[in-house]
Amino acid sequence: QSPLVQSGGGLAQPGGSLRLSCAASGFTLTDYAVGWFRQAPGKEREGVTCIHAPADFTGYSDSVKGRFTISRDNDKNTLYLQMNNLKPEDTAVYYCAAGGIQYINGAYHCREYLMTFWGEGTLVTVSS
Repeated sequence: QSPLVQSGGGLAQPGGSLRLSCAASGFTLTDYAVGWFRQAPGKEREGVTCIHAPADFTGYSDSVKGRFTISRDNDKNTLYLQMNNLKPEDTAVYYCAAGGIQYINGAYHCREYLMTFWGEGTLVTVSS
């Protein structure tokens, strides 16, 4: 079994909401930086949001700040991404990931190349 199993996603109308889930097995999410990345058609994968319990850090990209919320259920060892007020430009394959975190010049960064575990990806389409 893959260490990160995703669910959720699908089709939503602009202004609608979706929730993605990412269940971890074989390791504990709170021991890692965990987050969500996305890859839109024809574009490179980008970071969306990240949370790191030991550093008490939560970060969001400017494009989703105020609309998306990352959360974690420690009992279920599951990561969530609540997406509200969706826009067509949010259309992408979304990936959950877990790994290391970078600390530079007083700021934390969840970098794609530091992620050890990846979910299989789930498609989110925002269209009327």
